[in-house]
Amino acid sequence: MPSRGLIVVTGGAGFIGSHLVERLLSERYRVAVVDDLSTGSLENLHAVRTDPRLTVEIAPVSGSRELPRFMRHAQGVFHLAAAVGVELVVRAPIHVCRANLRETEVLLELAMLRRTPVLLASTSEVYGRSTKRTFSEEDDLLIGPPTHARWTYACSKLMDEFLAMACAHERNLPVIIARIFNTVGPRQTGRYGMVLPRFIQAAKANAPLQVYGSGRQTRCFCWVLDTVEALVRLFQCSQAWGEVFNVGGTQEVTIRALANMVIQLLGSQSTIQTVPYERAYAPGFEDLRRRRPRITKLIRYTGFRPRTTLREIILRTAPSVPIANTGATVAPGAPAVRVL
Repeated sequence: MPSRGLIVVTGGAGFIGSHLVERLLSERYRVAVVDDLSTGSLENLHAVRTDPRLTVEIAPVSGSRELPRFMRHAQGVFHLAAAVGVELVVRAPIHVCRANLRETEVLLELAMLRRTPVLLASTSEVYGRSTKRTFSEEDDLLIGPPTHARWTYACSKLMDEFLAMACAHERNLPVIIARIFNTVGPRQTGRYGMVLPRFIQAAKANAPLQVYGSGRQTRCFCWVLDTVEALVRLFQCSQAWGEVFNVGGTQEVTIRALANMVIQLLGSQSTIQTVPYERAYAPGFEDLRRRRPRITKLIRYTGFRPRTTLREIILRTAPSVPIANTGATVAPGAPAVRVL
């Protein structure tokens, strides 16, 4: 069957990005990935590495030689490239701020040349210190002070949103913003503080599961393929352009309850160990007590609802999580896999 048009996926070798690439290829799109592999891995694209419709350039968006050419032919862009993970944010805030702002600015400048549609992946972190029971796209956003590096990621992604919307308003650039909440599944690692793979990895080794803070903070987890489905539906919804959407699950659970659930489902002998935030991250670290999305807008525009329960998510994710992290990566600057 003939191929469909070209879609660019920045960050396409990352956790969510690689699943999205597989989905787009399955729908016969040609896909161009631009990824510097700073938090992604070519191993994530192993299943589709020989697909002739896939092109991968190993480079940051701002340093890509091929991206201008990709963009001349692209039907659209999923911009997922970003510096992510709480541990990375706390330890390397300059990198996080520069990477998120610079890469998005370069991408949007190229997109405006031909008004190429852009779906910008943002984050639930932009809701900041909100104490609401559920977060809505129309809520005011309360970000912590710049003296706390913890807010660097939230602030940089919020500026990405403002810049994207400015391009939409001033240059008529088709833009969708997707605020992604706690997505989990195969290929996610605990290397940058992601909680579920950390818990599963410890449970498999019968080691203590480290719960940061009191463990009473709550989160809602979404299966990665559910997140991908939502992103694809948004991209294909003509009414969604120019709008902001929450994308995530709605089954709320405390982190301590999540740890107990992992131990039980995996038949582990692990115990739970509480670790103060200042020891896990840095003095003065602030966490959100709850992070539950309101997804009525997503449902109204796309008809999509997450379908995978937390129990299913844990059981489906566990087989892919190694006891010791041995995921192979390629250093930034290595040769591209294939260039058009």
